[in-house]
Amino acid sequence: MCSANPESTVKHLKYSYLKMTDINKTIQKWHASFSKGTDFDSWGQLVEAIDEYHILARQLQKEVQSSNSSDLTEDQKKTLGKVATCLELRSAALQSTQPQEEFKLEDLKRLEPIIKNILTFNKDFPFDVQPVPIRKILAPGEEENLELEEEDDGGATAGSPDSFPPRVPGAFEGTLLPQLPSEPGMTLLTINIEKIGLKDAGQCIDPYISVSIKGAAIFFELKHYKPKKKFTSTKCFAFMEMDEIKPGPIVIELYKKPTDFKRKKLNLLTKKPLYLHLLQTLHKD
Repeated sequence: MCSANPESTVKHLKYSYLKMTDINKTIQKWHASFSKGTDFDSWGQLVEAIDEYHILARQLQKEVQSSNSSDLTEDQKKTLGKVATCLELRSAALQSTQPQEEFKLEDLKRLEPIIKNILTFNKDFPFDVQPVPIRKILAPGEEENLELEEEDDGGATAGSPDSFPPRVPGAFEGTLLPQLPSEPGMTLLTINIEKIGLKDAGQCIDPYISVSIKGAAIFFELKHYKPKKKFTSTKCFAFMEMDEIKPGPIVIELYKKPTDFKRKKLNLLTKKPLYLHLLQTLHKD
């Protein structure tokens, strides 16, 4: 007559409890990130909301694509993939100039109980979407840590879109925020990006320019989607020093990636005279 080993049973139960504790902690982090993003969104802090949505979407996609995790079922992973899609749709809506196609904040908030209760969720997903296509979603500023690759997309040509994986429309458009209200003594700066010179501009997919302020300089990063690598890459960058802020047009040089925010190791993108053309306007109260 066989008898169970009490010590083995205790170890198994302890292991199962630890696994459940880990996944519950992960779900709590997802929920906290979701709440943080929607709070930013409702407060009108659009840049912060978009960043938080991208971070969470990347975390969810990482879980979906993980082959080592047995904490979630395939159906639960599929649901998380759809949540990631909705996060990208909301990010795109915050950057869209076409309100009629927006994915609203109220729509996104309907997903909160799904994330919070993913282990027990067994209802139909509220939106007709598919999981995010298999590609890398980057957290803000992370792509500079990726291994550098040559611009060797020669096999992909403009005019053969069927060779590219499907992408969420508008997911990589730049953020255009409304003009800040003026205050006494404050000077506001508006920068219009007129044009950029590139020898292979027609081959860039979903191009956009990211504008940021680092180390007392304004940086402009041209980014585009690379179907072979399945992530968004920096094509080149330019920057403008504080003493260059003055009304009128300005032409600045383009440098090779990765973006050097310290401005110490700069290499021109090309020997050809290709630049970023800007128009600056100062608004004084």
